[in-house]
Amino acid sequence: MRLAAALLCAMGMLGVVQPASAALGGAPMTTPSGASVNTTSGSAASTVARQAAQSTSSSTSSTSSTSSATYTVRETTLVNGTAVREYLSSAGTVFAVAWSGPQMPDLSALLGTYFPQYVAGVQASRANGVRGPGAVESSALVVHSGGHMGAFSGQAWLPSALPSGFSTSDIQ
Repeated sequence: MRLAAALLCAMGMLGVVQPASAALGGAPMTTPSGASVNTTSGSAASTVARQAAQSTSSSTSSTSSTSSATYTVRETTLVNGTAVREYLSSAGTVFAVAWSGPQMPDLSALLGTYFPQYVAGVQASRANGVRGPGAVESSALVVHSGGHMGAFSGQAWLPSALPSGFSTSDIQ
């Protein structure tokens, strides 16, 4: 609990933490006052096709897919300049989030019910002498968070909720 309090305190010292009520595994965030939103669509099949095209330089490759998992990327730029990208399944559930900008978003709001798992993972890393960016990797949750004053970034995703064929390298 001390680490969670320290994390929240540190985020508070960076300035006013912008509210972001998205929750990993839940519904997308409600757009905060003054924020702007941009939405784009993606397809896991197009990700697979793009990767195949990159790996085959001289041979012709054809990808056939009868059903491709589609997803939506919803980018919200907060008033403080931080961008939060939510990756939504076709059912409208957030399966991944990414952030970048001058201030950390409220990770407890972004990670929702997974926040305690993140805090426990960071605490375990610190207890083992690991210093540096906050990284938690388990079968249920992956979070990479880091940066420095004025330039923060990170990604979080639920491995079991990723659409078939979706590449985590697309979470940016």
